[in-house]
Amino acid sequence: MSKHNRRRATSKNRLTIAGAGVLATAAAVTTVAVASAGEVSRGREGPATTKAGADHAVFVQGNELDGNTIHVFKRGDDGKLTAAGNYATGGKGGDQVDAPTDSLASQGSLVYDDRSGLLLAVNAGSGTVTSFRVQGQKLTDRRVVRSGGDFPASIAVSGKVAYVMNAGGAGSVQGFRITAKGLVPLGGSQRSLGLDNEKVPLFSSSPGQVAFTPGGGELVVTTKSANTIEVFPMRRDGRPAHKPVINDSAGGVPFAITFDRSGRMLVAEAEESTVSTYKVRRDGTLKVAQKPLANGQNTLCWLERAGDFFYGGNTGNSTVTGYRTDQRGRLALTNEVGIATPPSAMSQGVIDLAVTEDEKFVYVQNAVSGTVDGFRVGRNGSLTKVTTATGLPSFAESGMEGIAAV
Repeated sequence: MSKHNRRRATSKNRLTIAGAGVLATAAAVTTVAVASAGEVSRGREGPATTKAGADHAVFVQGNELDGNTIHVFKRGDDGKLTAAGNYATGGKGGDQVDAPTDSLASQGSLVYDDRSGLLLAVNAGSGTVTSFRVQGQKLTDRRVVRSGGDFPASIAVSGKVAYVMNAGGAGSVQGFRITAKGLVPLGGSQRSLGLDNEKVPLFSSSPGQVAFTPGGGELVVTTKSANTIEVFPMRRDGRPAHKPVINDSAGGVPFAITFDRSGRMLVAEAEESTVSTYKVRRDGTLKVAQKPLANGQNTLCWLERAGDFFYGGNTGNSTVTGYRTDQRGRLALTNEVGIATPPSAMSQGVIDLAVTEDEKFVYVQNAVSGTVDGFRVGRNGSLTKVTTATGLPSFAESGMEGIAAV
């Protein structure tokens, strides 16, 4: 067996999820009682401004292989979702090799940029990125550009610059200017990730996410099989350093990235369902601020912040874990069992999450069920279900992945 194939096989063994095991484990944890009913929703702690009720929306990327679409939902003030139309992206969805529930195996494949009012979507199957102008629940002015590599799977935005992470082949990040005419490639911005993938990568050896640190001083990429967190210090012209600073991950199989209020970086790690906290130094090196914190669940991959709370999607047993930070920035589970809301038969294959700008609601994609659940965030971090949207592309040959809330 070649070195490359051994690497693929090892990674696959570390992350393989048996479909029957997913459903059986989820059924077992439904007996766990989680106090959430009757919780009073938290006061707004997010941005100083928020969209008017008529403009609230949730966008779901269908990732269909024969033609990617964005499924739009009107979001009521109570968090409930109502279907409001579908929009073709002009590209094709993708499906990574041996993906168990998540076709793109990434976080950040669908991103809303509040500054420009653009929704950005990857078309993994055609190597392109689509931008739409958002007008309430309507998407207009569709524009499609090449992603600069194979199998684009994640997007990060900072100011007037966006970077796309291409997961196929050697892997790369490619920069774009955000303009009135959509995305315009930024010359001299492409950087290789030095991976060893096929054009359509194995899900466990593809990079997990690209993200900017707060302020945009660094561009960060997680690489699952290499078990590294790669940091590109950014130049003033919007281009990264020529080579990344390669940091070993504190936990196994780093996947999703988010940041707390103080700018510390939290990374979800799939191997043992842990979260590690780092301080990102200006030279691109990382200092571990808190060692991996286990949640007791199965295959944590996605992680998003809602004020002082964080929510993680555990695809292995279809649960959502809640975390909170104290005044010192110390991360802890919101409850002993590591489950913020009881799972259900209609909520199988938990993958990506989105948090509204006012941080009052969390929306969770369920890839196996083809549903999206909406939850109100309680003062203690518990989640109370307020809506379920059905009829979305469920995981089979491919499946939906990518969600954004306005």
